[in-house]
Amino acid sequence: MDKNLEIDNVDYQILSLLMEDAGTPYTEIAKKINVSGGTVHVRMKKLQEMGIVKGSSLVINYSKLGYDITAFLGIYLEKSSFYDQAAQELQQIPEVVNVHYTTGNYSMFVKIICRDTQHLREVLHDKIQKVTGISRTETIISLQESMNRNIKLNA
Repeated sequence: MDKNLEIDNVDYQILSLLMEDAGTPYTEIAKKINVSGGTVHVRMKKLQEMGIVKGSSLVINYSKLGYDITAFLGIYLEKSSFYDQAAQELQQIPEVVNVHYTTGNYSMFVKIICRDTQHLREVLHDKIQKVTGISRTETIISLQESMNRNIKLNA
């Protein structure tokens, strides 16, 4: 591990607790691992500066907001050299929430969230199919997400 990226057991404990609930106050984390709140704050700042922590996020139940379709798209590119351009264009589509450059059958694998099947059709036809370099897509609709978690960190 790069000397600038050395983290210790305290850092791992802080990360593990925040991965369980990113909203946990630093003072509560400090009590659980027997350090000061200031220590947790300083360690988190260090982890952010090192690029290990890239902010925090909310876990949203999109169906409660009227977004009932989660779909995964296997994307075939005309040439692999189109990846960077296609990724940039996909980032401009609000319904696209994940973009991966992959091995295997697809050049890219993308996750999108839509209100309903009509909205999905519009996103596919009017937005994604117009992205530079995309030759075709295969759509897989998720019927249910049973798990979405972080990995367990080992110190």
